[in-house]
Amino acid sequence: MSDNKDEIGGIPPRKKPSGLGRGLNALFGDVAVEAPVLAVPGGAAKTVAPASGDSVQHVGVGQIRPLPGQPRRHFDEAAIGELADSIGTRGLLQPIIVRRAPDGDGYQLVAGERRWRAAQRAGLHQIPALVRELDDAATYEIALVENIQRQDLNAIEEAGAYRRLIDDFGHSQEELAKLVGKSRSHVANLMRLLDLPAGVQALIGDGSLAMGHARALIGADNAEAIARKVVKEGLSVRTVEALVRAEKGGGRKPVVDAGAGAGRDPDIVAVERHLSELLGIGVAIQYAGGGKGALTLKFASLDQLDMICQRLSGEGI
Repeated sequence: MSDNKDEIGGIPPRKKPSGLGRGLNALFGDVAVEAPVLAVPGGAAKTVAPASGDSVQHVGVGQIRPLPGQPRRHFDEAAIGELADSIGTRGLLQPIIVRRAPDGDGYQLVAGERRWRAAQRAGLHQIPALVRELDDAATYEIALVENIQRQDLNAIEEAGAYRRLIDDFGHSQEELAKLVGKSRSHVANLMRLLDLPAGVQALIGDGSLAMGHARALIGADNAEAIARKVVKEGLSVRTVEALVRAEKGGGRKPVVDAGAGAGRDPDIVAVERHLSELLGIGVAIQYAGGGKGALTLKFASLDQLDMICQRLSGEGI
């Protein structure tokens, strides 16, 4: 995501954090619908009575506009096609979240853009939507959290979202970590990726370059050339680190992966790093040999523990 400072929906950004530490229920609103909300092609429009002050109703698909500057930039068109087929057969069971458009013309998407796009493709004219009264900061917080919990954002999109919440809405790294249920170091490490050249960020965004490789390139003068070498030759993270050290040290030959038997198994270390970056928490692996060992997940708060439980049970996906 670029460092775009445009205002969301034309409303000036505010500098006071909101909604932090309250969890998803507080951000999304505690709305319970007694029966599943169903919209199918050709189905009759009806308003579903909400169980609280928020309004769950059928909204015209053409009345909804995407959120400017929303965290997610890349959409898997094949996956949207599959979702559209499912919606065409079974209908849209989960409402999207919208707010009234700031200019008063229709609605603005807050969460559920993939479902909205699939509903358009499936030919639905109206879909169920939870209409919330939200300011810009709360809108962007919900969009970020919803995408992170669904694991829909790549590392650059997530980092750009953190940067915007800090620059435009005055959040701190600690507050963001609490909001998304990850460690402060995870937030800080992701944001450092924004210091990389645009070409390297593009490789991260499309999945060609892994997080471990990208982090090794931070601060390298020739980062983009090394990144393309990684993609072309499939270099390991240790080799990339050695190349960067050699560049900074005046051209000394890098030490490649020889002699990896000394100390911990580099493959185990690489798995630890990958899991830690994926979950945003500390991960430790003790390997006893013979295919046996122990995996330890470290959490710094009950919010992080709750996030781990959701990931393991599949509830956060």
